[in-house]
Amino acid sequence: QVQLVESGGGSVQVGGSLRLSCAASGYTSSNFCMAWFRQAPGKEREGVATILTDSTTNYADSVKGRFTISKDLTRNTVYLQMNNLNPEDTAMYYCAADTRMIYGCAMGAYAYASWGQGTQVTVSS
Repeated sequence: QVQLVESGGGSVQVGGSLRLSCAASGYTSSNFCMAWFRQAPGKEREGVATILTDSTTNYADSVKGRFTISKDLTRNTVYLQMNNLNPEDTAMYYCAADTRMIYGCAMGAYAYASWGQGTQVTVSS
């Protein structure tokens, strides 16, 4: 199974930026999907962004135009650049991987078997 480790979370003011990183290891598939999810206290886990091996991306409507997902294959790392942050973005952010590709690169948690431990993002005003 894939091992994932997130980093880059922290506390920022409204309008600030953060860059999250997800280092992946232990995978053997050459075609897989990577994704970012987030979960705030009392709320369900929601998909934020996904990226395929060929760099095809998808975003939740709430983050389009503000967040950018990207990857660096030489470092086995996926990034999430978050700009113009607001308090609604406050959550624990998780990296996820799907090597089965049963559902394509889906935005639902059901599609992913491998998860990181999470990194906290807090946006204050």
